[in-house]
Amino acid sequence: MFRAALLIPVLCAAPVFADQLFGTEPLTEKGDLAAKMVAGIDKYLMRELEKAQAEQASKPFPKETRLREILGIKEWPSDIHGEVIVPLGKPAALGETDKYTITAVRWRVIHGITGEGLWLEPKKEAVAQVVAIPDAGQTPEDICGLTDAVSPEKQFARLLVEQNIRVIVPTLISRETTLSNSDAAKRVTTQPHREFLYRMGYEMGRHLIGYEVQRAIAAVDLLYSKKSDLPCGVIGNGEGGVIALYLAALDSRFQTVASIGYAGPLPSMWQEPIDRNVWAVVKEFGLAGLGELIYPKSICIGYNNDLIIKGRVPNSGTGLGTTPGNIVPLSKDHFANEWKELESRYNRLEGKIIKGAKLSLVDCGMADPKSTDPKIAEKGMQSVIENLMQRMGIAQTFVAPGKPNFPKNAALRHMEAEDRQKRLFTQIRDHVQAEWRASEPTRWERFANLDYKSRNGYVASIEPVRKYFDEEVIGKLPAPTEKPNPKAREIYDTPKWKGYEVKLDLYSDVFAYGILLLPKDMKPLEKRPVVVCQHGLEGRPTDVCDPTKKTPYYNSFGAQLADLGYIVFAPQNPYIGRDDFRVLQRKANPLKLSLFSFIVRQHERILDWLPTIPHVDGNNIGFYGLSYGGKTAVRVPAILTKYKYSICSGDFNEWIGKNVSMLYPNSYMFTGEYEMYEFNLGKTFNYAEMAYLIAPRPFMVERGHDDGVGSDEMVSYEYAKVRYHYAKRLGIGDRTEIEYFVGGHEIRGIGTFEFIKKHSGWPATK
Repeated sequence: MFRAALLIPVLCAAPVFADQLFGTEPLTEKGDLAAKMVAGIDKYLMRELEKAQAEQASKPFPKETRLREILGIKEWPSDIHGEVIVPLGKPAALGETDKYTITAVRWRVIHGITGEGLWLEPKKEAVAQVVAIPDAGQTPEDICGLTDAVSPEKQFARLLVEQNIRVIVPTLISRETTLSNSDAAKRVTTQPHREFLYRMGYEMGRHLIGYEVQRAIAAVDLLYSKKSDLPCGVIGNGEGGVIALYLAALDSRFQTVASIGYAGPLPSMWQEPIDRNVWAVVKEFGLAGLGELIYPKSICIGYNNDLIIKGRVPNSGTGLGTTPGNIVPLSKDHFANEWKELESRYNRLEGKIIKGAKLSLVDCGMADPKSTDPKIAEKGMQSVIENLMQRMGIAQTFVAPGKPNFPKNAALRHMEAEDRQKRLFTQIRDHVQAEWRASEPTRWERFANLDYKSRNGYVASIEPVRKYFDEEVIGKLPAPTEKPNPKAREIYDTPKWKGYEVKLDLYSDVFAYGILLLPKDMKPLEKRPVVVCQHGLEGRPTDVCDPTKKTPYYNSFGAQLADLGYIVFAPQNPYIGRDDFRVLQRKANPLKLSLFSFIVRQHERILDWLPTIPHVDGNNIGFYGLSYGGKTAVRVPAILTKYKYSICSGDFNEWIGKNVSMLYPNSYMFTGEYEMYEFNLGKTFNYAEMAYLIAPRPFMVERGHDDGVGSDEMVSYEYAKVRYHYAKRLGIGDRTEIEYFVGGHEIRGIGTFEFIKKHSGWPATK
């Protein structure tokens, strides 16, 4: 007993005086650990994307309702009535031959949203009806032969009506950029219309794909408004192929679907334009999962090299907010593995080999870039249409069409298309903006019935809400597969404290890293509180801990706290490297993950490791972050309850408005920070609701009047809800504060330091 008693103080003093941090192995790794962290997360995500694809053949898939949820389809179109539009005083029929007429139509979809396009009606009795969806770079007129923009052999709407098939052609939101701006905010971007609407919709739990699927569903209703019992199919090209596959998965009225140039939500979707990004879709569905919902309809995929869209590439530094993303040629080889999984799924559902019966893979032209055969495209499109006809039970053979012979008025057609595009774009924009302004009561519903009678009752009742935030909004990674294997090396030695770089493992290639500052004046057996001090965008722990100067923005606040005698840990977060880290969000989202999925697990490991260091009071660890670190301060402590308190500096905001507002000049709608968008956050958790998850633990906001991340009005409005929650609902108004100061985007460290002293209880007030 006597020997043990003598050993304890020696062990407790070891971290202070030893070159090697207690309980760690030497950290010998060279190079930029922050860059390695980002690269390691990237490797993890690429493995998980491949794994998700490999598992698709055998795993169970969610139902149609889940697909509707992640596509943001909250209403089903109903009460549809087609409306004939007479453009510019001309006759209703835009084009007419001895076989068919082409008419402009508009139809209702949901409140505030209509669809527009062309109706192709055969003069003989129709044998079937088809929704034909052009690419986003095409107008309905292009695939109907009313313009010369698409070669005759690829005008699939015209080819279909030539077979006596009734056709409706919806208009998609284009990839033009002319409307991606805000006169009110005086901001202009080069974002495609599709990305511009995607951003605001994604944050509100809507999706451009969902809106366009709804428009197509209502178009089917319009077809059936003729009380027709004709068989029905859907065909799409490029972006139209995206809509066609999702539409067929959700609408049971089709017998068949054909997608040209798109093979479904594949693991490589992170390379495509961001408007194709769908939360959880690769993890939960993939092509095989969509196939299960489409079954027993037949599926025809056409591969070609026609559609090549070169968006901004990573690290190009151009684009005025445009997200990197390309559409590249799709060859048969590209489809091979995905097609195999789809065949396997259909075989299992059918109970017999069905290759070639319900699944078709067709060369639609130029699959081989070196090919000089001009007939490939014509034969390919004919094969797709014959496939559609066969699956709809049409016995007739393909009728070779005549050449389109409509009067070409390019200027008129362009003006009509521009006007129509503006109407359809504006409807979605205004619909999302209205949902944002009305979203607060929806978010509150999740908290309305909690137990506010006692602190313990509140803590217990809010746990399901915390779980939802963790798993459904942020996205939860599985438990770490690696032991911590802590490694450390000395980096600072000042008169008052020592600093150590620390690395902790989580998964293969994924680790946590930071700097630990330990005061030298700690006595044996003494326990002190820890302040976790988090840097911001493109920052590093050295910005927080530098003892030689007051660093820009951070004012070395970690070093200041260590000078005051606190133990400090400054983690490296992975938001560094510009597009190198932003693309992680693209890879994570289809897996039902986000960048913060990794940050949460990193902090969880840090919180588990810190109490193994003698002198660390494991029950007294607080969080203080600036900018992106302030973003972390409302998300991570909302999930990890081991944080005793949290301070958000230079970030607290009316966050949903910051992301979607068309009025605020500093909205993320106008910047390159495309990773900010979190699916359905606007309907679930603004910053006030995240603070509710931190309660009843203390929470503080630090706000410089000149900080451009928000306005005083936005910050004050959102914080007022936090104050009301703490003071009125919970009766703990002394546990929350906001400090305004004359200054900008920086750590002031006056009121916040007093807040730390008050709620850490150290040093004890005499």
